Amino acid sequence: MTELENARRDALFALLPQIYRQRDQEIPAGPLPAGVEPTGPLRALFGVLAAEGGRLEDDILGLLDDWFIETCDEWVVPYIGDLLGVTGLQQIAAPGFSRRALVANTLSYRRGKGVSRVLEQLAQDATGWRAVAREMFMQLSATQHVNHSRPFVLRTPDLRHSAAFDPPQGPFGTAMHMVDIRSVALGRGRFNIPNVALFLWRLQAYRLHRAALRPAPAADAYVIDPSGTDAPLFNPPRSDRGTEDRSDPRAVPGPLRRRALFDELEARRQALAEGRPPPRLWFDERPEATADPVLVLELDGAPVPPERLAICDLSNWRQPGDSRDYTVSNSDGTSSTVTLPIDAAIDPQLGRVRLAPAQAGAVVRLSYSYGFPGDLGAGSFGRRDHVGLLLLARPVTWAAGIAQEPQSSSANIFASFTDALAVWRAQPPGSFGVISVMDNGIYTEDLTGAGAITLPEGSRLLIVAAGWPAVQDPDAPPGALIRLPGQIEPAGLRPQLVGAVEIIGQAPVGSETPGELLLDGLLIDGGVSIADGHLGALALSHMTLMPGAGGLSMAAGNPDLAISVHRSIVAQIDLDAPATLLRITDSILDAQPAAIAAPGTPLEICNSTVLGTSACLRIEASGVIFTEPVIADRLQTGCARYCWLPPGSATPRRFRCQPQLALEGALPADEAAIIARLRPAFTASRFGAPGYVQLAQSCAPEIAQGGENGEEMGAWRFLFQPQRLSNLRNLMPDYLPFGLEAGLFFET
Repeated sequence: MTELENARRDALFALLPQIYRQRDQEIPAGPLPAGVEPTGPLRALFGVLAAEGGRLEDDILGLLDDWFIETCDEWVVPYIGDLLGVTGLQQIAAPGFSRRALVANTLSYRRGKGVSRVLEQLAQDATGWRAVAREMFMQLSATQHVNHSRPFVLRTPDLRHSAAFDPPQGPFGTAMHMVDIRSVALGRGRFNIPNVALFLWRLQAYRLHRAALRPAPAADAYVIDPSGTDAPLFNPPRSDRGTEDRSDPRAVPGPLRRRALFDELEARRQALAEGRPPPRLWFDERPEATADPVLVLELDGAPVPPERLAICDLSNWRQPGDSRDYTVSNSDGTSSTVTLPIDAAIDPQLGRVRLAPAQAGAVVRLSYSYGFPGDLGAGSFGRRDHVGLLLLARPVTWAAGIAQEPQSSSANIFASFTDALAVWRAQPPGSFGVISVMDNGIYTEDLTGAGAITLPEGSRLLIVAAGWPAVQDPDAPPGALIRLPGQIEPAGLRPQLVGAVEIIGQAPVGSETPGELLLDGLLIDGGVSIADGHLGALALSHMTLMPGAGGLSMAAGNPDLAISVHRSIVAQIDLDAPATLLRITDSILDAQPAAIAAPGTPLEICNSTVLGTSACLRIEASGVIFTEPVIADRLQTGCARYCWLPPGSATPRRFRCQPQLALEGALPADEAAIIARLRPAFTASRFGAPGYVQLAQSCAPEIAQGGENGEEMGAWRFLFQPQRLSNLRNLMPDYLPFGLEAGLFFET
């Protein structure tokens, strides 16, 4: 019992007359388990009554909380909204999204109706995305009246101030335009007197702290993205300030541009040379700042001051100099030169870093933000609930941590996967082990042969990216259960393992309890192979098996193996030996020519995107985009529903699948045009790009809204983007001034 339940029991028991309490204490207690306090039967009965009474009391208090939008349960939010007239909105079950803010701010919306900042807050509460509203007549070039002059409205841009036109368009552009009479509601025209443009940022900025960087071919040069390709860094948006003006680009999660960061650092160095306070916008490192600096570079464990960084175009990997000179005007009219040191150059648009000659050989760590549509694959987002469910399945008997830098004096924290797995192999069969990777390091090692991941009979191993040290108490007896921390927080981590991984199930053939392996939150740059043996289950959740680096394969054995892939990015799945089941949910399979090659394995796949061909024994598919043909050997069982299936696919019965649904009743001469129009279009199909496998704005509505309940097909279905936009479009007319028209524009 908890302390609160004990207090309730004692308070209730104290109401009895003393004679009954004394007699209850005189009744001898039988044998009790260790750690259980002795108590009389009457006192134990009152403990049961107090527990039930406590639940009733908590329920009554919960009913009181449900009167207020700030404290009510999520299911009560629509009912309170109905009292305010907030109706007709579609339900959105996306993780981390709630209509609570939309209902709570309704009255303030109505008081400020017609103001652009109200539209911004309305859009953010309805969609969960950052938004900026702009009245487009402010950027119209027109002949001015002498009584209402606007000196900043220049038809011809001032080319001497080019920084004002980087970027020239979008919510923060200042260039003037001629009238565009096309409809802004259709996303065609922008600049007209009655037009209001609402700019939305669909991509999220995920923060990585002290991440190791991938070396580039040049000396002392690094690529920031773990895939080794060029990808822009993103701005970590500062904390939301309600309905205040969001004209500052620091308030939105957009890609960083060189010019803005270059100008600030140059102005900072000039101010330091002149002895003035430096400007702070993108690089505000003060504790009272409302957002982290856009990036923080560390060399040999020491943070580099922003004034020692150079923002450059590193497309040719040119190495920066060790210093820069700045001219300072003296009070006597003369000028002098001040030399300031430079430690490194950073290209935020390409995601590249190169050290100055004086810092050659330094250990580099970088804190930065990257852009991605949602919580899928290995990423720095929170997975507390999911990891907690994995840990509740069985009591943990062994735990260890992995970190490249010392974080604890415990003997159960290792510097590599190899060292941690060596201790795991010494555990007895039937153990449940947890290995937590506790930093954003790059671990270059092959886990094959003698260093492979082994699963004895009845054993279970969880390898997870988590910032909590799941370390065994050194004073506990051997075999004692592990007490894990109450606050499990895997956010902020995306460790990378570079090398091949081999998994060996050591249970004897015919065993009813083969071993199980759970992987969560890791980015693996190398192939993962399941060796010949007897493995019971392999579960990949929030994993990235980097496309082009091998994927998941199994050549022989493991007749009872069940493989599950959840919210992961996997290069390919190649199962030469049959498994009992391959289950894929909310994931991306990216490999050419074959993404799934499992001819003897049943496939259950739901809400995923497959970039490549697929082959399986039989298939159950729902809400999946197959960009290449899918072949199932058995067509009598299974089904495909709400999927995009290219011509040449062989699947069992289909229900509302495209393009077959659109081709029903079409003329043969029109079929080619229909198939071409309905072909899936993505913002980017290259792994590492911020909009990876995100449906493009030009994608046909039959795909973008072709899911079971109007959701989009594919891996990003769980974001419920069509429902968010539908709710926003339904709400906007009520808050627009009479005669104005609004349009939505996606910045990311």
